[in-house]
Amino acid sequence: MKELDLGTGNIKKLVKNFSVPCIISMVVAALYNIVDQIFIGWSEAGAYGNAATNIVYPFTVLALGLALLVGDGAAAGFSIALGTGDKKQANRNIGNGVLLLVCVSAVICLVGFLFRTQILGLFGGDPQETVCYGYATDYFRIICAGIPFYMIGQGMNGSIRADGSPRYAMACTLAGAFTNLIFDPVLIFGFGMGVRGAAIATVMGQVLTFVMSIFYVTKAKNFCIDPASIKPDVSTISRVISVGMASLIVQLSIVVIIAVNNNLLTKYGYDTFASTGEAFGAVIPLAVVGIVMKVFGIVISIVIGISLGGQPIIGFNMGADHMERVKETIQLITKYVLLVGIVAFLIFEIVPDAIIMLFGSHNTAEYMEYARLCIRIFLGGIILTCYIKSAAIILQSMGNSMKSTVLALLRDVIIFVPASIILASLSKSIVTMLWAAVISDIIAAIVGFLFVRSELHDR
Repeated sequence: MKELDLGTGNIKKLVKNFSVPCIISMVVAALYNIVDQIFIGWSEAGAYGNAATNIVYPFTVLALGLALLVGDGAAAGFSIALGTGDKKQANRNIGNGVLLLVCVSAVICLVGFLFRTQILGLFGGDPQETVCYGYATDYFRIICAGIPFYMIGQGMNGSIRADGSPRYAMACTLAGAFTNLIFDPVLIFGFGMGVRGAAIATVMGQVLTFVMSIFYVTKAKNFCIDPASIKPDVSTISRVISVGMASLIVQLSIVVIIAVNNNLLTKYGYDTFASTGEAFGAVIPLAVVGIVMKVFGIVISIVIGISLGGQPIIGFNMGADHMERVKETIQLITKYVLLVGIVAFLIFEIVPDAIIMLFGSHNTAEYMEYARLCIRIFLGGIILTCYIKSAAIILQSMGNSMKSTVLALLRDVIIFVPASIILASLSKSIVTMLWAAVISDIIAAIVGFLFVRSELHDR
């Protein structure tokens, strides 16, 4: 974190050093749920189990969003303070961030247990679908118990990365993911625990990530958590929340998308027919969209990893008023992000079956048909989506939380949600509604480009 590194070092090398570990961390974090779905898809629970995890998934995404709200906001503030040489404020950002993580995670855990029925209902859980709902309930209870470990572990990742230890941040996430990967088949198949086994394996991994993250605090390079730094400071907390808001919006938008989609799929699934003449129903679309959103999450995790890897570089040079280096970093990040989007687009459009078959091979014709349509249409604007997500984080890194938040909201809430509802309501089709994603991608990408260009010009 020396000025020689971030202030004058080679931009391409810096982006690589920070982004690669961050990409791995983000992708591995996204794999927590996708690994569960792969193993569940091959278990007796099959599509019912995958539909159940899709119902619970928005709750975990909400928890992650709140963790990143605090963690990324604290990390960005820490980097900027370090760039200006204010060590006291740098410590205060991290200390107040940790305090917020503990408090918020405890509240979310409590809310989950107290309002389980309402939460499952909000995200498309239907008690009349008894098998699917039963799996969702079992999975939710265990996942909810691990929420504090999950949120604190993920929230601390940004601070560890900003402290100049992106590899350790990566190791924390990798250790948890490998624990989940190892114990998933053991508990699901070996002990016959099914969906509950998948949830337990996930929490075991989260606990390990939490322990490793807390251990790092004792040997941090550029910050020290002491009573003075933990003492609540209103201005610091306000800045952390303000700057980190975009990270919350990115995750919250996924929650909104899934909640809206799940309810529309349940409502119109029996009114939409496959080419076989059979209705798609509710369970098949819920399972398929759950899988597609997880695959979508993997791609976006790579994009976020690249973008967050540039955050310390952008933040430091913003604080040091090295705007040419800021512009160079943004241009390089954008180039990488668009490349990721192009590769993903080609895979989704050319070989969707390769993705579908990862989640089980005993699928009906209706299941396969809707899965192909969902991947090709819903993810058809993935190149633009990648740019939008990256632009939001770039704006956040530059300290403009307002534009960052507006951009994140524009794509996933302001445009997508009403477009989905309107298309589904008019057509009574869960296929037509998929085009809402492409519409929102086009509009938001244009706005995102104008926002970033305006921000760079103003500086």
